[in-house]
Amino acid sequence: MHPITMHAIPNCDTVKKARTWLDAQGIAYQFHDFKKLGAPLPVLRAASEGIGWQALVNKQGLTWKKLDASVQASVVDVASALDLLQANTSAIKRPLMRWADGSFTVGFDAGVFAEKIQMRK
Repeated sequence: MHPITMHAIPNCDTVKKARTWLDAQGIAYQFHDFKKLGAPLPVLRAASEGIGWQALVNKQGLTWKKLDASVQASVVDVASALDLLQANTSAIKRPLMRWADGSFTVGFDAGVFAEKIQMRK
């Protein structure tokens, strides 16, 4: 079993909702701040293997929208996506959760979080 880890940035509204929900449930988790600590390639690689590289890229976010069209068009596979995400951590869909069973999810959905917590018990 792994500790639950939230990979994110603290000022994101979705991350704030996820943290509030976890805290209200009394669930302990580690917080990995992408802005301060970067996005570890092994974590991104494991997440992409579990949920797909496409799920990791936040194409709705401001960071993605500000990227040059040629940069956006160059993200075509796992290698190019992971290169982009390491260089632009704000383009990672948040929060990226690593659950106790080693699986990953992105975004906040109370139902999914509850399911993952129940699997832990």
